[in-house]
Order: sequence, then C-alpha cells, then structure tokens
Amino acid sequence: MIASETTGAAIVAVKPVVLDAPGRGEDLRVKVSAPIIGSELPVIVFSHGFGSSLNAYGPLADFWAAHGFVVIQPTHLDSRTVGLPQDDPRTPRLWRFRVEDMKRVLDRLDLLEAAVPGLGGRLDRSRVAAAGHSFGGQTAGNLLGLRVLDPVSRTEEDLSDSRIKAGVLLATAGKGGADLTPFAAEHFPFMNPNFATMTTPALVVAGDKDDSPLSVRGPDWLADPYFLSPGPKSLLTLFGAEHSLGGIAGYEVQETTDENPERVALIQRITLAYLRHALGIADDWTAQSSLPEHMGRIESK
Repeated sequence: MIASETTGAAIVAVKPVVLDAPGRGEDLRVKVSAPIIGSELPVIVFSHGFGSSLNAYGPLADFWAAHGFVVIQPTHLDSRTVGLPQDDPRTPRLWRFRVEDMKRVLDRLDLLEAAVPGLGGRLDRSRVAAAGHSFGGQTAGNLLGLRVLDPVSRTEEDLSDSRIKAGVLLATAGKGGADLTPFAAEHFPFMNPNFATMTTPALVVAGDKDDSPLSVRGPDWLADPYFLSPGPKSLLTLFGAEHSLGGIAGYEVQETTDENPERVALIQRITLAYLRHALGIADDWTAQSSLPEHMGRIESK
C-alpha cells in the first residue's frame, strides 16, 4: 500500500495479475491500482505506448487511483519486457493483439477484481473508460470506434466496445497515407486510422511541440483524433509539450524530453475532471477546464 504523491486517498497496486490468453502466445500480464476506500469505483483501462509496460505511467495511474478510479494496465506484446523478435509472425498484427488485450481485461474484470485484496464488490461496471498514450491512444481509440485497415486482411473492422463510455487519447497519431513519413509507412502499416466512426466521447491531449518523426505534418497531426471524429469531443492543446507531455510516461524516466511537473499536474487535473464529467460522476468539467494562459487551451465540440 502506498500513498499518492498528490492529494488523494492511499492506494493499493497489485502486479502482475496473469490472465491466460489462448492464441496470443504469451499470457497477459496486468497491473491493477485502486483506492483502499470507496465503493462504486469507476474503471480506466490504460494502454501503454510502444515498448512500454504495466510498470509505466505512474503519474497518471497513481493519481487516478488516488482520486477514486480503478486503473487497469495490461502489458502488450510490443513491450520491451516481452522481447518479441522483429520477425515474429505476430508482429504485423501487434495493433490487433493490443485491442484484444483491452477486451480481455474487460472480459475478466471479476478475476482482476478478486486479485486485489479488499476490492471485491467495489467496481462500477457501468462506468468504464479507455485511455492510452501514443500507440496506446490508437488502441484505446479502437474501443471508441476508430477503425484500422488491417495490413494483413485488408479489411476494416469495427472493434468498438459498448462497455467503454468515454476515452482519453494522449499524443495519439493522426491520419496515415501521405501524412506519414516513408519510414512510418514501411514499418507501421497499421497507422491508417479512420476516425469517422469514433463516436464515443473523448478527450484528446496534444502537445504543440510534439513534432513526430512518423509524420510529415508536424504537431497538428496529433490533433486529428479530435478534428476528424464525430460526437462529443474535447481537445487539450498543451503549449511547449513534446511527446511525453511533460513526463506522464513515468517518474523521472529517461524518455521524457520535456520534463515539466506543472504540465503533468495540469494533465492529471484535466483528465480527472473530464472523466468524472463524461462518466456522469460529477459535473465540475467547466470549472476545472479553465487553464493558465501560458499552459494551453481547451476546445470542445
């Protein structure tokens, strides 16, 4: 049991909880974080960025858990902790295995709940959100209605999940095709999202200095999930933020190029307020969404 570094309740985290996953080639390892008190707790299923794992994103997972959410983090097959060879036959469909991981978590909530001492009977299964960073944003987006043209089957399948009521997409890729660099088009053929059917309410978070090496368009590319999707959406644009958005990927992790504790604290506050609003828990989104002018802006549709 640990106490959050930010204001909030003490939390408990259990890892790994192992889910059998026939056809995946590896069991699915999951981390569950939850407040030690409270009932009817809403759930966030979080998808990590490429190469990361259940061990990352403490600044978000700990904060959300300390403020009343159960946060569930699967480790996807592209994680460095799995060590999948480049020539593994599963590689072309890593994006699809990720979505299946998220759905498996939703299917096995009873087991995950039972794995955390004292959590039994405290989940609110009617209030579930999907969130993700970078590649994980596309994964979460699939559950919201985003569709991918599978590079293997050449089909575009609806993988949305009615159990997901809201989403948070952090530093998530935009359109494919001519918007990709030649390297991205060659090595990441699944980066061709269609946002036209992503109707579930979502908050899109983008940095105005996140100049991705995967796109020729610059930072505006990361706002596509907002502008190209229908339905209720909000966009948080963070001034000066690069791909790590100030340090959400972990505490003092080397991959953070724009370390900014004030920015991370802002993301914590805004994402919490949005999720509480979108899931019908509290109506403080308007009050909480006012930003210091030097930090960024929020727009909604």
